[in-house]
Amino acid sequence: MDDLRIRAADPGDLDAVLAFWKEAAEGTSISDDRAGVERLVARDPGSLLLAELGGELVGTVVAGFDGWRCHLYRLAVHRDRRRRGIGSALLAAAEERFVELGGRRGDAMVLTRNERAHHAWRAAGYAPEPQWQRWVKPLAD
Repeated sequence: MDDLRIRAADPGDLDAVLAFWKEAAEGTSISDDRAGVERLVARDPGSLLLAELGGELVGTVVAGFDGWRCHLYRLAVHRDRRRRGIGSALLAAAEERFVELGGRRGDAMVLTRNERAHHAWRAAGYAPEPQWQRWVKPLAD
């Protein structure tokens, strides 16, 4: 993967990212729309990391830092490019970003039903914390 490039997304990438998530990501999110991703990039520049091979978008991860905690979302790799180190490279870049920002621990949103993702996250050194459960309240329709 010598030609793999990891970079922060800019506003011109957002339509391609949204289309990519429809193809490569598991599940959908209430914020999977242009306005939601624009807010993310505007509020936390550098948080949406893209992996490209030969100019083609092949992976993403959101590495958001709120000043206290490091949150990982939307780790997605193109189905035809999986198991080649792209996800690992994205996580390494995200973790490097967190360390530079002063973060001390990363947490990841991982779908319970996505067994393939569980293996990838474990291989990267992450583990579920059974004492915690995510509680959610939608704030918009």
